[in-house]
Amino acid sequence: MSNAQHLATVMVDTLIAAVERGLDVVPVVADSTSTAKIAPFIKAFPNRLVNVGIAEQVLVGTAAGLAIGGKIAVTCNAAPFLVSRANEQVKVDVCYNNTNVKLIGLNAGASYGPLASTHHSIDDLAVMRGFGNIQIFAPSCPVECRQIIEYALDYQGPVYIRLDGKALPQLHDEHYQFVPGAIDLLSEGSDITLIATGSTVHEIVDAAIALAGQGISAAVISVPSIRPCDTQQLLSLLQRAPAVISVEEHNINGGVGSLVAEVLAENGCAIPLLRLGIKDGDYAIAADRIEMRARHEIDAEGIVRHALRICKEQGDRASQQ
Repeated sequence: MSNAQHLATVMVDTLIAAVERGLDVVPVVADSTSTAKIAPFIKAFPNRLVNVGIAEQVLVGTAAGLAIGGKIAVTCNAAPFLVSRANEQVKVDVCYNNTNVKLIGLNAGASYGPLASTHHSIDDLAVMRGFGNIQIFAPSCPVECRQIIEYALDYQGPVYIRLDGKALPQLHDEHYQFVPGAIDLLSEGSDITLIATGSTVHEIVDAAIALAGQGISAAVISVPSIRPCDTQQLLSLLQRAPAVISVEEHNINGGVGSLVAEVLAENGCAIPLLRLGIKDGDYAIAADRIEMRARHEIDAEGIVRHALRICKEQGDRASQQ
């Protein structure tokens, strides 16, 4: 795991490359040029970016209009404002009307840390999953991010891409090939399954390494593609171990934990699931990422603690039978 990059930088590089290969891409920002790290794009194509000012509803409406006019419109602004302030425009102008808009939610989750709940986006996956007609992705590393954006630009229709606000190291090499809907099994394990999406995939990778040192074999699964999702592949992987922990920098409702719960329940699969994230009815605390993740037990240490407890409980039950 090396070569950490900000995913916004990867986004900008990918958009520049797309225009250079002939795609009619138009980024739209809401006074978010700094957040989007979009300066290199402006330098390369000074007349191609649209800045609507601090007006997220106008941002999404403008993007939809550009798409109707034949452009590939890409919104580049902070996830909490895109999802909350422009909710109706996303629902109606983009999703319901099936316009070719790519919504990129920057600094998702609790990336803004101490700026607190006004700037946290811990419900965006739940909101987007509630809309029809939109594909939903959350890359976990720079290589995956680039490939997801490339796919989104070539795909005809609405897409939401959830990007973390911190630099992330690589989890994949250049041989990796993103496939929409596919589940990404990073490592096999037989005692417990750890599953996450986006930046918290790194937490479960670290947790699995720590658990291995204590004799626990943990499978590590990343879900970069929330919709579409190969639920049969997901079910098959979940059935390989006797318990599951989902981890996300999102409310436990509506995100990857809910997706896992739905797959298990709808297939009558009696595998216990612990959903780690922001608890039902709570907000993420206003703190830097390390403190925030520790408090909500979505850091590697918290995951290890819960995994050890669950594995012990599983072992105790097995010995009593």
